[in-house]
Amino acid sequence: MKKEQLQKILNDISSVKIAVLGDFCLDAYWFIDESKSEISIETGQMTKPVKQQRYSLGGAGNVTNNLTALGVKDVRAFGVIGPDPFGYEMVKVMKQNGINPKNLLVQEKDWSTHVYTKPYVGDTEQSRIDFGNFNKLSKHTADKLINNLITEIPEVDIIIINQQVLSGIHTEYFRKEITKVIQRFQDKKFIVDSRNYSASYEGAYRKMNDTEAAILGGYKKEATDVVLYSEVKEAALKLFEKFGKPLFITRGARGSLIVSENGITDIHGLMIISKVDPVGAGDSYLAGAASALAAGYSMEIAAEIGSYVAGVTVQKLFQTGTASPEEIMSIGADPDFVYSPELAEDIRHANYWNGTEIEIINKWPQPLNIKHAIFDHDGTISTLREGWEHIMQPMMMKAILGDHFQDADEALYHKVHTRVVDFIDKTTGIQTLVQMKGLVELVKEFGLVPADKILDEFGYKAIYNEELLKMVKVREAKLTRGELALEDFTLKNAVLLLEKLYKAGVKLYLASGTDEEDVKNEARILGYDHLFEGGIYGAVGDVNKEAKKIVLDRILNTIGDSGNGQVAAFGDGPVEIRETRKRGGITIGIASNELKRYSLNESKRSRLIKAGADVIVPDYSQLPELLELLNVKS
Repeated sequence: MKKEQLQKILNDISSVKIAVLGDFCLDAYWFIDESKSEISIETGQMTKPVKQQRYSLGGAGNVTNNLTALGVKDVRAFGVIGPDPFGYEMVKVMKQNGINPKNLLVQEKDWSTHVYTKPYVGDTEQSRIDFGNFNKLSKHTADKLINNLITEIPEVDIIIINQQVLSGIHTEYFRKEITKVIQRFQDKKFIVDSRNYSASYEGAYRKMNDTEAAILGGYKKEATDVVLYSEVKEAALKLFEKFGKPLFITRGARGSLIVSENGITDIHGLMIISKVDPVGAGDSYLAGAASALAAGYSMEIAAEIGSYVAGVTVQKLFQTGTASPEEIMSIGADPDFVYSPELAEDIRHANYWNGTEIEIINKWPQPLNIKHAIFDHDGTISTLREGWEHIMQPMMMKAILGDHFQDADEALYHKVHTRVVDFIDKTTGIQTLVQMKGLVELVKEFGLVPADKILDEFGYKAIYNEELLKMVKVREAKLTRGELALEDFTLKNAVLLLEKLYKAGVKLYLASGTDEEDVKNEARILGYDHLFEGGIYGAVGDVNKEAKKIVLDRILNTIGDSGNGQVAAFGDGPVEIRETRKRGGITIGIASNELKRYSLNESKRSRLIKAGADVIVPDYSQLPELLELLNVKS
């Protein structure tokens, strides 16, 4: 989706009118600071002092909150609250967020406002305290709520029906009556997101997750079970045949799919490298999809907008977050998608070419005619920097733990270790300076280092580079003295591949996230810098300039049309694969074992497939076969 199209969609969304009928809840976050705890005189037990408290809308309230954050100016809430302080707090929050609470009815008896109270000690959530589990909706309240909705349906563009809790408004009587309303207003779109009653509400669109769809489609699944793509696809077709209305089915990080009279369409998930909190992501997706439908857009576009909204909100921790138009533009104008997640995570389904180790992910429709080849450096050609992760990992841990590095308890140490390893794994292939910017956020997140002692990304990069270059210089010296050879610091047949492509008239480019002067020097020492007639490009220091993505954009802009199989990118990191795929180029993922300089690294394979690689090779040991596949005459 082009930036201009996304902006137009967001502009159109702002003028729609949306009614939300459902289980309105309040999320209460209580942050406990035990430093002020004391023994209770009444119980003899330690108190739990709350230092901070924060309230946000949950359930149907989170849907309405997401809608107004998206820019929808007319959002109407239809639900029930109790005669209690939490109900008043909910109305207050709604008014502050631009939600119309006029049809939020107060039931005086047998009803408490639904509240999920979440006490936190540090960043660990304690046992939740819930209100509203014993609610009983009266027939009088149900009828009044439905009549209020009927009155306003002609004025709105879409009606969202949310069912969150068993003790909410969706009694058997209420479900039957609201189904009658759906049948009565067949010219209006109703979209249902129901945790327990998706089979009800005949005549409505539906949004559900893959587990809900699988169970409704006849599979026996627990909430924690993996739902295979084949299962969710079969379930989707069954459900469309049964209900006769379109469905949105979300799959978490694996994206979503839609099913309608046009069949099944897959919507790619988003590649997100930061820490995520999926709570409320389904509501965010629903808000985005429903608002796009309300503005008259297709199911495909609605699902894509839903993905962008959810992609923003999952990155907001300790809250049921929302997404502003500006945040959606940021994530949606140039999104990084996740491709073929099932194949990426299960090598048993690999499809190898003609009995080789070359794995085919996507087949191209016609023979290639490669004129330009873009190469990443570290891990794709060179292994001079092999083991950089082992330099970065302790460096990051020392930065995060600060003065506590030596005396941190085992639980904290392992928590930091796990977080750092995960961060490095997800950011492999990204410019070092961006990784260091991420480190700054990690240091702040853990809060173990005083604010005045936290360095910026340049300071942390200087520390990392100093340690890394010590290792690289030792290796360069051994190479210069003849103690080690070129083959000791390059992947199997990598230089031979460069020479074959060069002789075949293919113009070569080197694009690295390493500082430009360093990568030029390393290519010179390894003796193949002269082969890169297209140029050698690297980072120049500023996080906003010459990052690997921008380097690739420069090269691809210089080359021009990437179609017709004329441009190929070789790389072991996701950036070069993603950016070249976006431009229509051919992508060869190098899932290299840098320590051995040959054989497959399964973790890299997974990352590269998700980034959009067309082909995966572990190295260049089967060079004649690879050249044949690429239609390069050697």
